[in-house]
Amino acid sequence: MIKKENFHTHSIYCDGKDTPEEMVLSAIEKGFTDLGFSGHAYIDDFECDWAMTAENSRKYISEINDLKIKYRDKINIYCGTELDYFCTDVPGKYDFTIGSVHYLNMGGEYQAIDYSLNEQQKAADKYFGGSLIDYAVEYYRITGDVLNKLNADIIGHFDLVTKFNEGQCAFDTGDKRYVNAWHDAVDALIPYNKPFEINTGAISRGYRKSPYPALDIAEYIHSKGGYFILTSDCHDKNKLDCYFAEAEKEYSKFEIIKFSEILNK
Repeated sequence: MIKKENFHTHSIYCDGKDTPEEMVLSAIEKGFTDLGFSGHAYIDDFECDWAMTAENSRKYISEINDLKIKYRDKINIYCGTELDYFCTDVPGKYDFTIGSVHYLNMGGEYQAIDYSLNEQQKAADKYFGGSLIDYAVEYYRITGDVLNKLNADIIGHFDLVTKFNEGQCAFDTGDKRYVNAWHDAVDALIPYNKPFEINTGAISRGYRKSPYPALDIAEYIHSKGGYFILTSDCHDKNKLDCYFAEAEKEYSKFEIIKFSEILNK
């Protein structure tokens, strides 16, 4: 049996639509062998409506561990978390962690990367003279430090800053400053020998027509010896395997591993 897995899964404990058990049952129905939950870790510095609270984190861990036992004859379940660069949750009680950047911290003000293009532009106007390229350069500066800061097991949606840039509608990803910025971030992350996501989440939510990272970025990661796992960044049980078949073809020249095989070594 070909292993089918997803290690970026959100439930009602953070910003997902479905309960963990509903996600598990959907995964079993779709033929998954492995499912890793990755609830957004809580952040003490500011309030956000998409992350778990400290109390919910404890309930989340307990429920996922119960589901491991309940469905152990049908699917392998893992209890992970997605750590934001600025989060204060402490790893150790999780099977794995994803390291991601969802915010910029400018002068003590947190600016959301993935809420909307309008929010990005407002932050660019306030702190970067209106330049979304300079905004993106700052994003990659932080992204390049995400493993140093979080010691995570997976690098989350590397070029999230392009979420609202379909068709180059907001800025030119060929701009030399932009390219240099993501080159630097990749170069900083490669020595940690951790997988980058091929992440189809923005496709399932209608923002992009292709996964993170863009193919030119994936090519550079590959040229530096980097490798990938395939995830759906799932927030809806019906989209657990969204664009998986297409992504496997589009990114077939790169090394895509099964993350469960690393965990089980």
